[in-house]
Amino acid sequence: MPLPGWNPLAPVLQTVAAFSRHLLIAPDAGPDDHRLRPLLSLSLSPPPPPSAPPEILKEKDAKPAPLTKEEVGRATWMLLHTIAAQFPDEPTRQQKRDAKELMHIISRLYPCKECADHFKEVLKANPVQAGSQAEFSQWLCYVHNVVNRSLGKPIFPCQRVTARWGKLDCPERSCDLEGTNDIMPNR
Repeated sequence: MPLPGWNPLAPVLQTVAAFSRHLLIAPDAGPDDHRLRPLLSLSLSPPPPPSAPPEILKEKDAKPAPLTKEEVGRATWMLLHTIAAQFPDEPTRQQKRDAKELMHIISRLYPCKECADHFKEVLKANPVQAGSQAEFSQWLCYVHNVVNRSLGKPIFPCQRVTARWGKLDCPERSCDLEGTNDIMPNR
């Protein structure tokens, strides 16, 4: 039985938070630009209740549509490729462990069971390679293409992974997570 107050997603949130420290919404912004804020800010505490519900929910009988399996997949791959692009050229042992653990956490908690089970098989056949940014990015591109092939989707040329995802221009100080008690980016 879990301890009171224990969040079963805590390891996922902590791992994603560790990687997201260098993601920005406006990577082209100057240091005083109001858009300069983290792309992702995570917390283990519950978010405060919204002050006003979104307009779409005010309409009678209106319900937000759940994400499709394809939308979740695209968002997941976007996050993973962005993380790989920002991965250090010379990662610490902990960063290498975090990258491997992130992939295994996704294979266990991914919301589509069929997809998660397939990703487990892909990871078993292709263990995570995270010795450097280039190695991690190429490995991720390769396993993404393994998944794409199984779905009959086009294959991405991995020699173009840096051109597609590249490094964010992120000055050291501006990449720190702000509002660590927020689940959503500060607005």
